[in-house]
Order: sequence, then structure tokens, then C-alpha cells
Amino acid sequence: MYYRQHDGRCLVETIYIDVLIVLNIYVNFFLLRITAGVTHSPLKNGRCAAASAYGSLFSLTILLPHLGTTVTLAIKLAAAVSIVALAFGVRSRKRLMINTAAFFGANFVLAGTVYGVYSLLEPQFMHFNNGCFYIDFSLLILIVTTAVLYAAVRLIRNAVDRAPAGDWTVTIRSGKRIVRLDGLADTGNCLVDYFTGTPVMICPEESFAELTGAAIDTDRLPRGFRLLPCSAVTGSSLIPVFRPDEVVISCENSGRKTVDAVVGFGECGRKAVFNPKLLKI
Repeated sequence: MYYRQHDGRCLVETIYIDVLIVLNIYVNFFLLRITAGVTHSPLKNGRCAAASAYGSLFSLTILLPHLGTTVTLAIKLAAAVSIVALAFGVRSRKRLMINTAAFFGANFVLAGTVYGVYSLLEPQFMHFNNGCFYIDFSLLILIVTTAVLYAAVRLIRNAVDRAPAGDWTVTIRSGKRIVRLDGLADTGNCLVDYFTGTPVMICPEESFAELTGAAIDTDRLPRGFRLLPCSAVTGSSLIPVFRPDEVVISCENSGRKTVDAVVGFGECGRKAVFNPKLLKI
């Protein structure tokens, strides 16, 4: 139990620490998954779970006296930065800032929604203090609700990412060398550059020689190239990637668009495989 002031009265409210921690683990896991989707950042389940459990400890501030807006905001910001760093790693300052902003924004949307319900209804099963909320309901309802919300986000994401129908052509320019390939819009290509979060377009290995004038040698890559971990159905490997001077995706149905993409080389069926998100960025 803990005490709080409301309209000059001291109220006694009951909060179960185990329910509070479990609730926030689920919420943090969900918000981190949303962050990964919004920023196109890779996120492993183990790191996501560990960061969610760590972040749940900040929910204990609900037990403290009212801290004020400034202190609450500072704690929230520190929590967001450390949770994101644990979940996604610190590959660059820019990526850390982007992921933190997305996670912080998702938290504000969720907290604002919950606080709105709390302000209007003041339900007995919901408590709100220091930017944290507590809902006293069964674990089964929590799991089902989280699963439904996550499924809804995935469906919306798949609908938004769906590419228009048509035959695609991809043009890649590096210096004076130009390669044109048939394109394949595939939402299954979720590979992104770990340092910048930029989507990676996978091209056939033969295109490497056309753009560089040499065969692939992972021990002696040309300037501007580096190796990027890549996971596929057939297994994991390292593929050479680089950022070309220009990448253009064109289609008779939707026109021509210059996109910001990193280009990698691997087994992809002699087509340039890209995520349809590229057309919307």
C-alpha cells in the first residue's frame, strides 16, 4: 500500500509490486517492438526481454511522493536512453538518438492515453503517479490484450508496407558505373544498416563486379565497402555492402523514385530485392 494526496485528502491505495513489474515488462517489450518497427532497427528477443525487465524497475517511482513535472521528465528521459541502449546497443550517437526519440514518443502516446482514461473515469483498478501507471487485472487479460495490440500493429504495418503492383526496375549508380536490374518488392527483406538504420537492398553477386570491376573478395573489399551480418532461411553470413551515389526504383504504374538505400550483394535470384518501405521513406 502507499498513500497519496487528492483534493486535500490522504488516500490509501494498494499496489502489488509483482503485478506492477510484470505489467511494465509487457508494456516495455511492446513499445520496444514498436520502436524497432518505426526506426527499422534490428532487435533480438533476448535483448528486448532484458531491456524490458530493466525498464520495469523505473515503474517503482509510482510509489514515491509526487516528484513534479521536471524531475519526472528527467527520469523518463534517462530511462528511455538506457533502455534503448540496452535493447539496440550503441552503434552510433545518431542511431541512439533516433531510437530514443521513437521510444520516448511511444511512451508519451501510451501514457497520455492511459492518463486521459484515468482523468475521465478515475477507475479504482487504475493508479497514476510520476508518469507511471498501474492497472490491477489478471495476467491472462494482460497477455491477451498485449497479443491483440501487437497483432494489430503488425497488420497495420504490413498493410502500409505493401508495395503497389507492377514490374520494378532498379538503377544503381556508383561513379560512372551504372547497373540496371529487375526489382522485387519483398517485405521479408528487413535487413538494415546497423550504423544508420538505412534499409539494405540485396543485389546479385554478379552486380558487384559490374559496379567495381572486380570479383567479390571479402578479405580485400574496395574503399567504401564493409561487411554486414545477414540472416536468411539458409543461415547467417556476412555480405559486402556500400552506399552508392544513387539508387532509383521505377515502375510503369507508380513512376520513378530516388531512394536512400544501402546496397548489399548476395544470393537473391538475380533480382534487386528491396523492402517496399523504401518507396515511402
